[in-house]
Amino acid sequence: MKAKFIVVEGLEGAGKSSLMPAVVNWLEQRLKVRVITTREPGGTKIAEQLRSIIKHGIEEEHLSPMGEVLLLYAARLQLIEQVIKPALEQEIWVVGDRHDFSTLAYQGAGRSLPFDQLKQVRDVTLGDFRPDLTLYLDLDPELGMQRARSRGELDRIERQHIDFFHRARARYQQLVAEEPKAVTIDASQTPEQVQQSVLSVLEQKFC
Repeated sequence: MKAKFIVVEGLEGAGKSSLMPAVVNWLEQRLKVRVITTREPGGTKIAEQLRSIIKHGIEEEHLSPMGEVLLLYAARLQLIEQVIKPALEQEIWVVGDRHDFSTLAYQGAGRSLPFDQLKQVRDVTLGDFRPDLTLYLDLDPELGMQRARSRGELDRIERQHIDFFHRARARYQQLVAEEPKAVTIDASQTPEQVQQSVLSVLEQKFC
């Protein structure tokens, strides 16, 4: 089977990071394939520098919403060209912690930027490159932020008003509904139930 790019998406506290190892282990053990993981923003030297600016800002300088979008797409393009595409060409599967849906949901809906403008930036930057499967972990924003706060200090994005995350969730749900290669997973379940739901999807898609 040709190598695939699988993305795990969701709001803060949805459990993306804890789910990633289970997805990787299933792919390695069930399909006997090589797998690497990525995170966005980040994953290359340039992208990690941009991640720091996006997540923490720069003292005494305001980052405009569209400026944030452009930094995200710059980081994403670096990751795709330097890591993801070369891996897929070498028949290495890629499992990503966030990708394009995050920007369309967080910056598009969360920051109330025009959806058409973001899609234009996406199309110019990424062309027709899309994940082969997106696993969206759906979770009520209040529960998600409770979980996020329990992890420690919140970053610049995580400190947004709760309405920001409600708007982002609504956009996520819209994006998944319109994308045949995306699946919604109920992230309010126990971690074990979420993992089983995801592995069932992988079994259906790739076996």
